[in-house]
Amino acid sequence: MALTIIPLAGIPEVRPGDDVARMIVDAANAGSGIEAGDVIVVTQKIVSKAEGRVLSLDTVTPSPEAEKLAAETEKDPRLVELILRESRGVVRQRGPVLITETQHGFICANAGIDASNVGPEGIVCLLPEDPDASARNIRDAIRTATGADVAVIISDTFGRPWREGHTNVAIGVAGMLPFVDYVGQTDSHGYELRVTTICAADELAAAAELVQNKLDAVPVAIVRGYPYVRGEGAAREIVRDREKDLFR
Repeated sequence: MALTIIPLAGIPEVRPGDDVARMIVDAANAGSGIEAGDVIVVTQKIVSKAEGRVLSLDTVTPSPEAEKLAAETEKDPRLVELILRESRGVVRQRGPVLITETQHGFICANAGIDASNVGPEGIVCLLPEDPDASARNIRDAIRTATGADVAVIISDTFGRPWREGHTNVAIGVAGMLPFVDYVGQTDSHGYELRVTTICAADELAAAAELVQNKLDAVPVAIVRGYPYVRGEGAAREIVRDREKDLFR
């Protein structure tokens, strides 16, 4: 198996109401096109922008709880207020680090709220309200425009609790099953695998970031040649149930 990862250059600045799928198709048509079986990896930022999930901190009034937590973390109280609104609860707080569980169930810093690559100071970007639905909408629109049956992944950058550095993960999935399940299969020595389940969606999101980068204005990449399992999968399947979480 050989994979090709193709960066889609030429996508303009995305604004609320823009048709992200149309932008992807137009950018792809200027290069390699879109083929059946492609995995289209789209960074969360442009999806959130198109869906109007961008706002000014000047519109936010912090609550007393936000003011208190802002003093402990040395963050802007207005930002902390947004973090609390977007979260089910705070998982960990130590110094300036604030890890929350988002309304989607993701465990990440600051409820995924980000100010990079958004606009002037004081403008922040929230995660899409339903990243799986966003992925499905983009996939359906690409299939309508091109006739190609593809998978779509919405990606975002998360830290990791036991390793330094960040990596891109899938927060929205459509057109593929997020996992490759090896349970019940045997290796070359006859050993039966009992727990090995690979999150292919996360691996594809991370692979795409290698050509997208953070500063190159390449918000979309096509992964070509990966034999993913087609199906109505979703990123919400990746979120571990609280009763299975050994670390909270």
